[in-house]
Amino acid sequence: HQLFTYTKPVVAFMDGITMGGGVGISQPAAFRVATENTKFAMPETGIGLFPDVGGGWYLSRLPGRIGQFLALTGARLDGAECHAVGLATHYIASENLARVKAAIIDDPAYIQTILDEASQTPPEARILANRENIDRLFSGATLEDILAALEADDSEWAAKELKTLRAKSPQSCKVALRQLADSLTLGSFADEMRMEYRIGSRVLVSHDFAEGVRAVIVDKTGDPHWNPATPEGVTDEQIEAIFTALPEGEEWTPLN
Repeated sequence: HQLFTYTKPVVAFMDGITMGGGVGISQPAAFRVATENTKFAMPETGIGLFPDVGGGWYLSRLPGRIGQFLALTGARLDGAECHAVGLATHYIASENLARVKAAIIDDPAYIQTILDEASQTPPEARILANRENIDRLFSGATLEDILAALEADDSEWAAKELKTLRAKSPQSCKVALRQLADSLTLGSFADEMRMEYRIGSRVLVSHDFAEGVRAVIVDKTGDPHWNPATPEGVTDEQIEAIFTALPEGEEWTPLN
């Protein structure tokens, strides 16, 4: 939130892995530079978490249903794709970054001009080839609707994404969909932080988060046993409880 509201211009160089926390510190920046090395993702549903660090705000405001696709599947984007969908403001070759940084340090009043002059036309953004599929098959308001749409489609792409989605935490996927939908109704980024703090306070002590960390990060077995195991097993009441306001005095507030 401090980065998002900071009065000085911030430049984020996404020259490598930009996932999870990397998204959280790059997306609030006014200038976000992607390169050929950029690897962007919000893979939290694969460990029983949710797209935190402001992910609900950024992903929900991407074109079409790209944000929902990224939040649910944890798909990775390269630098050209980040630039194409608006996650990056500039695309610059990695070998030129040292020169760009030096120029900004020498004359910080001209950040925009310096970045504009160093920018180059990115390669073709591969995600755009599947934009129609993403918007159509991920248009459902519920996880069950999206899974049904993928199952009904006979394309290889749909089958691949269905398999990916089936491996994610059903609870996390439902939380992510609700989070992105609610984010669009919020009046400020502070409201987003407040919502995500509520979600995090519940999800971090859930079975799925502990199990996801075990299977993916600790044991690396890749076989998380989610509970509930199916989307149908995750009730509306369970999701509502995750989003409900915290007791007075426990809500998130901005730092002074």
